[in-house]
Amino acid sequence: MERRKFIKNTVLASSLTLVPSFLKAFETIDIKSIGYKRLVIVQLTGGNDGLNTIIPYRNDIYYRSRPKIAIKKNETLRLNDELGFHKSLRPLKHLYDSGDLCIINNVGYPNPKRSHFKSSDIWHTGTTNKKEQTGWLGRYLDNYGQNAHTAMQIDESLSLALKGKFKNGIATKNATELYRSLQESDFNTILAYQNSQQHLNEHNLGYLYRTMIDGKSSARYLYETTKGTSISKDYPKNALGNQLSTVAQFINSRVATKVFYTSLSGFDTHSNQNAKQDRLLANYADSISAFVKDLKKQNNFKDTLILTFSEFGRRVSQNYSKGTDHGAANNVFIIGDQLKKQGLYNNLTTLQDLDNNGDIKYEIDFRTIYATILDKWLNVNDQKVLDKSFSKLDFI
Repeated sequence: MERRKFIKNTVLASSLTLVPSFLKAFETIDIKSIGYKRLVIVQLTGGNDGLNTIIPYRNDIYYRSRPKIAIKKNETLRLNDELGFHKSLRPLKHLYDSGDLCIINNVGYPNPKRSHFKSSDIWHTGTTNKKEQTGWLGRYLDNYGQNAHTAMQIDESLSLALKGKFKNGIATKNATELYRSLQESDFNTILAYQNSQQHLNEHNLGYLYRTMIDGKSSARYLYETTKGTSISKDYPKNALGNQLSTVAQFINSRVATKVFYTSLSGFDTHSNQNAKQDRLLANYADSISAFVKDLKKQNNFKDTLILTFSEFGRRVSQNYSKGTDHGAANNVFIIGDQLKKQGLYNNLTTLQDLDNNGDIKYEIDFRTIYATILDKWLNVNDQKVLDKSFSKLDFI
């Protein structure tokens, strides 16, 4: 029996792809030897409208371009004399005022793609090379993933960002679910079947045996480490709130995980944008606020950096359906206790100099943000991960 066919036909196929063998090494790692710094990523999937998120409330071009969907001046939460927050982001305004938020405007990359799939792939791989099949965090794992360094996605499936050539991150909704899924009778039956060596050659037997044993061991480690950690009840009942609650449980239990990946979908607002974005931004802000409060309560916020991005922004001009179409450059949020640059990192473009499609031109390459986080936060060689040297920013 071929290895690929065997895995495909087992009930554990999905679980096996989510549990890399190197996680077993966590059982013997002293977390104090690698530090507690964590990176938490939140992807606003679908292309959040950055121009109605950080609002140029004194810009006439903004209001002329969006007669039906522009946020009124008196409804913005003012950040300075030119820019304001969307009203749903009031919890983030508190982080802004306390110096825990940095807003980077006009973030993108050369020759922007306006396809969700293509642009997401570029952000996930950290390169515009169409042939690249590994994610930037996957390459981080390839180079620095021995022992304690790893990445985890709080979901049922793993995104390209966390897939390397030799190592992958792990995808699970929570430690208990992963542990129990690998305790099912079918799992043990397959192990027994492996040991019988029927229809399996030595190569396939060894591969499958190691994968399953390491998967079960890894799941046990995560389960045993987190089961005594209480979960705050203050999180909002939405998808991102549930994910960040799980991330907080992992962080507060001091699991040896360096990167957590989460997402909130629904931002592809081609029609009736305002009501949708009002709700989604409220979900985002309320979830982030609960997450930060939870970490602060356990004294873990100081070792956590939160990166929020969307695969692209929206067109400056509204469309005929009271929405916006796919655009280019957008804003990025950096949240943390150790920010070097607090508040607005740079100014929003004046909207007078747009690209040929009527989109905001990028000023800051998103890979400079990745490079800065890799170098200054995760303390690794960013060029080795990104396959190219990028300048560093000063937000941390």
